[in-house]
Amino acid sequence: MTSSQQSPEPTGQAHGHIHSHGHGHSHGPAAPVSKHLRKVIAAVLIPFATAVLVGLAVLWPGGAPEHERTGVGFDRQTEQGTVVQVDPVDCKDVNAAQVPPTGDTSTPEGREAVNAQQGQCAKATVEVTTGKDKGRKFVEIVQPDAPRQLEEGQGVVVAYAPDAPPDLQYSVTDVNRKVPILVLAGIFALAVVAVGRMRGVMALIALAASFGILTVFILPAILQGSNPLVVAVVGASAIMLIALYSCHGLTARTSVAVIGTLISLLLIGLLGSVFIDWASLTGNTDDYTGLIHGLYPEIDMSGLLLAGIIIGSLGVLDDVTVTQTSAVWELHQADPKMGPRALYRAAIRIGRDHIASVVNTLVLAYAGAALPLLLLFSIAQSSVGTVANSELVAQEIVRTLVGSIGLVASVPVTTVLAALVVSADRPEDAAAPAGRGSGRGRRRKK
Repeated sequence: MTSSQQSPEPTGQAHGHIHSHGHGHSHGPAAPVSKHLRKVIAAVLIPFATAVLVGLAVLWPGGAPEHERTGVGFDRQTEQGTVVQVDPVDCKDVNAAQVPPTGDTSTPEGREAVNAQQGQCAKATVEVTTGKDKGRKFVEIVQPDAPRQLEEGQGVVVAYAPDAPPDLQYSVTDVNRKVPILVLAGIFALAVVAVGRMRGVMALIALAASFGILTVFILPAILQGSNPLVVAVVGASAIMLIALYSCHGLTARTSVAVIGTLISLLLIGLLGSVFIDWASLTGNTDDYTGLIHGLYPEIDMSGLLLAGIIIGSLGVLDDVTVTQTSAVWELHQADPKMGPRALYRAAIRIGRDHIASVVNTLVLAYAGAALPLLLLFSIAQSSVGTVANSELVAQEIVRTLVGSIGLVASVPVTTVLAALVVSADRPEDAAAPAGRGSGRGRRRKK
């Protein structure tokens, strides 16, 4: 330890980072840049943050638009219910109205017909526990080969069809999973706080804010007819600013990570726009997107696809840019004599390892999400070219590769920015008294 590490600094901001590079790193992010560089960073970020606020104000939707329910998929009125009784019953008795099976079980339809007439079914009595018909009971027949079996005391989600005959107005659509999901979320929050402490608390606050922007701004604004790409850029920028600054502090280090993330997001948006158009991807590939297009035909579905790519890439981009910026800062603290080129060469070696793991993670995440679809192609014995050419898979390929290119580009971009910023430090401008840091003062006068 040098004596300068134990003497009080005139400002807390300069403590232990500017004049004492031997100091430990337990005090959190460093802020070693000079007032001049902080002004340069502010000159970039303040207009950007202002533009984001203006975009939020101009595009603010004020809630999702009303529409008449179709009763299809998620667009149904639902209530909560409880299974109060389950009785075994002969399938032949409860499926008497169905066409008798022919005995041919070589097709899925034939097997279903046979199962509908044979074996033991379950007759579940369900009580509605919410809504205007609270206390009303109805019967649900569960086939023996149904993927979801009902148990007595189980919470369920029931769909309500007001136009159906009274006996058919309610039906079970799903089980109630709120309790296990809430317990798992609680375990996650405890783990984050236990390990991350105050920074973990701030991460949870940032996560809540991200979900708030997604549900209160991004989704309703798209439904109101605003351009999905513009909405995604504004919303993702707001999420980025809140998440990075709340978790990592209002420092120059965080500001460099923000700028690196912004440049990478712009690259992802540009590449995504070009290749979605070139590959003729409509974004309307399944029942859910088809329902959205049917309810809100004015929504640009290809723009919605691009918006999803941008938002999906943001979380991983934050990790990469913050890691690279921190690496450059720590290298500079370990050896303040390192110039920008040396800092870049040292930090980019860390970045290459990070690139390899992150890109693999991203590809596997998308592959895992599309695993049932890939199984269907495997069952059909389709060739790799046929699978890749289908819009469902091509959409995921474009999503993965565009996001990965943005991630790869973020490493050198952020590393260059961080190396230039931290190497251009003028410590005597930041907080040093006269006579301190004279070596760097002479370098500034050159």
